[in-house]
Amino acid sequence: MARHDSNTIIKFADDTTVVGLITDNDETAYRKESQSEKRNKDYSKKDKMSNTDTAASRIGVFQAHGDGEEESKQSSHSCMLSDFDSDPSTDPGSETDPDSEEAESEPELETEPDTHTESATIGPELTELRDIGKGPQTNVYEEESYIRTTHTQPKTEGDLHIHSVLECGSEVMTCQFNNEGTLLAVGLSDGTIKLYSMDNRNFLQTLRDSSSILSSLPVTALRFTLSSQSRCLLLATYASGIVRSWYVWGGECLWGVREVGETGGGEGGGGQRQTLSLSVSPSGEKAATGGSDSAIHLYDLSTHQRLMTCRASSTRTVMDGHSFRVFAVTFHPEMEREFISGGWDNTIQFWDTRQQHSVRMLSGPHVCGDTLQIDPAVNHILSGSWRKDNALEIWDYVSGQKVTEVPHDYQGESKIYTCHWLGQDHIVAAGSQSNMLRVINRWTMTTESRLLGLSSAVFGSSVCPVGKWKGLIAATSGTRVYLLERDGQKHSKK
Repeated sequence: MARHDSNTIIKFADDTTVVGLITDNDETAYRKESQSEKRNKDYSKKDKMSNTDTAASRIGVFQAHGDGEEESKQSSHSCMLSDFDSDPSTDPGSETDPDSEEAESEPELETEPDTHTESATIGPELTELRDIGKGPQTNVYEEESYIRTTHTQPKTEGDLHIHSVLECGSEVMTCQFNNEGTLLAVGLSDGTIKLYSMDNRNFLQTLRDSSSILSSLPVTALRFTLSSQSRCLLLATYASGIVRSWYVWGGECLWGVREVGETGGGEGGGGQRQTLSLSVSPSGEKAATGGSDSAIHLYDLSTHQRLMTCRASSTRTVMDGHSFRVFAVTFHPEMEREFISGGWDNTIQFWDTRQQHSVRMLSGPHVCGDTLQIDPAVNHILSGSWRKDNALEIWDYVSGQKVTEVPHDYQGESKIYTCHWLGQDHIVAAGSQSNMLRVINRWTMTTESRLLGLSSAVFGSSVCPVGKWKGLIAATSGTRVYLLERDGQKHSKK
C-alpha cells in the first residue's frame, strides 16, 4: 500500500483565479512513497513542538504532506500542498503518521449481535503523548508508546449498544448523516467518500473523481444540502484546499473550488491553504469554510461564487478574527446571518455574514475538530477542546459567559475531536488518549454510557436527526464506523 510521505510535495499549476472551477489539468504532478509502519495508530491533528524548533510532520488526519514553508508575501494563482510548521498554541501535542490504505473490494456492513461487547482487529501499537512540562506560554511534550494487546475488543457500558459496524477499508476521518436520516456519508484519509443506506445498511457508492484520485489527501468535512431543484447534494472539503459539491444519486462532482491561502494569514498565507471545516446556513443558500490560513470563506451555493473572506483586521488592539488554523465553523441553526468558529488560537469568534471581521469573541476552547455545536432551544454553545483540562464546556451564546463544564470520566481523560448535542438531555463526545465515546447527561454532567476499547482515536461522529434511525450515533475509529444505539431506541437490523 502507498501513502504520502512527509517529503511528498504536490503542486497545482494553472492560471485560473483564486476561486474557479476544478479541472483535471489543475493537478499535474504527484508522488507517493510507501512505508511499512503499522496503520492502526492513534494520531492527533497537531505537530510536536519544543522551545527551540518545531517538527515538520503531518498535522493529524486533516493535514497535507510536505515540507514546511515560510509565509508568502504576495498572492498567487497556483497552490502547493505541503506540511506546515507546528501549532504555536498554548496546548500543542504531537502525532504519528498513519498509512493510507485502499480496500481491494467494496466494503460490507458487518452486523453484530446485540450485546455489550464487540470484537475488532487491533493494531499492536498505539502512540500517545504525555505532557511532561508546562509553563505559562510553553509546553514540552514527550512521545510515549502504549502497547495494546491484539485481543482488546471494543465494548459498551451503560445503555449504549453497538448496532452494527461499517468496515471502510481506509482510515475514516469524518462522517455525516443526511437531513432525512436515510444516508450516511463517510470521508476517508485517501480522499474517498463512501455512501451507505440506512434503510438496508448497505454500501451504495463511492464519490471520487480523477482529481481527488490524483491528490489522494484526506476528506476533512462533509455536509448534506439540497439544490434549488431539490437534488440531494453533498458538500465536501479536503486537506488539498479543495471544496467540491457532489450530486449524491448521480455520483458526479457538479462543481469545485480550489481555495488559495490569504496573504499574511495564519500558516497558509499567500498560496497554501488546507480546508479543514465546513458549515451550511439554515436556508442552504450559503456555506462557510475554515482553513489553515485562519481565514473563513463564505460562498453562495446557487452561483458557486465566493461572497466574502472573513478574517481578522490588521489592528493589534482588537482580536476580531482568528490568528491560526480554523477547525470548526458552525452556522446558528435559526439565524441565517450568524455563525461561530474556533481553532488553535483558543477563541470562539462570532461572525455576521455582512461583515468581514468578527463582531465579538470569547476565550478558552482549543478546537481541533468539529467541536462547536449550538442548541437553539436555550442558545447554548457546546465546545470541545483537544486538551486534558476543561475539554468539554457549555457557553451562553448571547453573553459569551461559561455556563458549566463537564468533569472528567473515571475511565480516563479524553482530548476531544468531536462532540454533539444528543436530543435535549444528552451530549455525545469523543476523542483521543482514552479512545472513548461518552454519552453524558447534560443536566447532571455525569456519563451514562460509553464505547470503550477502540484501537485508535475517534475523529468524527454524527447523530441521525430524524426518521426511524433518529438518535443513532455514528462514530469513526480507524477504518471502521460504529453505529451505536441506546436503550429505548432499538432499531431493526433487517
